[in-house]
Amino acid sequence: MTKRMHRRQMLKTAAAAGAGLWIASRGAARGGESSNEKLNLAFIGVGGRGGDNLKALAKENVVALCDVDDQRAGKAYEQHPQAKKFFDFRRMFDELGKQIDGVVISTPDHTHFHPAVTAMQLGKHVYLEKPLAHTVWETRELTRLAAEKKIATQLGAQRHTLDNMHRVVELVQSGVIGAVQEVHCWIGGTRGMPAIPTDTPPVPATLNWDLWIGPAPVRPYHPTYCPYGWRFWWDFGTGETGNWGCHILDIPYWALGLKYPTKVEASGPPVHAQTTPQQMATRFEFPADGKRPAVTLHWYHADKGPDVLRRHNLPESGNNTLFIGSEGMLLCGFGKRKLYPEDKFADFKAPEKTIPDSPGFYREWLDACRGGPPATCDFVTYSGPLAETVLLGNAAYRAGGGFAWDAENLQAVGNERAQQLLRKDFRTGWDYSKGAR
Repeated sequence: MTKRMHRRQMLKTAAAAGAGLWIASRGAARGGESSNEKLNLAFIGVGGRGGDNLKALAKENVVALCDVDDQRAGKAYEQHPQAKKFFDFRRMFDELGKQIDGVVISTPDHTHFHPAVTAMQLGKHVYLEKPLAHTVWETRELTRLAAEKKIATQLGAQRHTLDNMHRVVELVQSGVIGAVQEVHCWIGGTRGMPAIPTDTPPVPATLNWDLWIGPAPVRPYHPTYCPYGWRFWWDFGTGETGNWGCHILDIPYWALGLKYPTKVEASGPPVHAQTTPQQMATRFEFPADGKRPAVTLHWYHADKGPDVLRRHNLPESGNNTLFIGSEGMLLCGFGKRKLYPEDKFADFKAPEKTIPDSPGFYREWLDACRGGPPATCDFVTYSGPLAETVLLGNAAYRAGGGFAWDAENLQAVGNERAQQLLRKDFRTGWDYSKGAR
């Protein structure tokens, strides 16, 4: 852990090289906030999950609230009458750029990148909901820019601070189940593949549909997309893989010190051009690193969990991850853990705690904004590669086959279809190189 934290600090302070920066208008340099001062925070997306983030950070100075739907944002507006209200985040930055210290972004996946990259170019700290961005390229660009600007970032994988998560990581790293070369992770259910709308109801009077669409291709409004169903449409979301992947794969990523895979494979039902699948399976291969051997990581969207549970007669309920080691297995979820075979570990005593309690997931980010150590899920040293891996699984599934992953050059070797899915075209007016002004 000491070695890893040293590496994370080193990477955090190193500026990433690169070109093609988006210089937003009316830029303001990041201020030197003292540890006793409240931060001036702006919130983009304040209904649903955004409302939860706002509530958790409400003790700071809430200076701006931005949402494309007045009805969804109504409660937040009532609770923070002192904050200036905006439909368009670009206007918010134009008017209040010099006042804002940090930005909390809780919009649908397809509208993560543009407000985040604008904030970063202005030197603002960023808290961003998972899965960080909509495509692999967007994720890498935000990770690169976070390093270059040396700003405090945090991906919304808030389960990272759970006590059980810490104990699972300690168990794996203690070597009690031996060398781990295989991990299986899953999310249950059959959500996905919604029906294609055949009607075109009117846009609600409180919703700015054009801004909700943002950089995505234009289509008529329908309630199947907004406010929640967007996550099961490729133009807007990333399916259950993007919805849960950053939470669940956080467990093996942390425990095994994973970064970028070298090979990606995926399978599932026939690919639908518009909607995400109800089931899928993904396989990632990671190279050996120091004393850790090479690791094969499986991710499933499977109704009753993966077949590996039934092969080993293990329960699915409450669990989402199975580590298979040379000396045993560890089955766990966010709130439970158990070693197998049961008789072998009947008298097992847990190792001493080595991972300190978090001061709180949001507090980590606030402390980092004030000059403290990087948050545990900062983009540069941890959650950027994690989110990128999640999205690589979707690219392999949609491309109909796997590929070798050249992380350094962002290349899906041997799969041109997958390569095309790593980055998307933005709608006119939202072009990255032109600043989307």
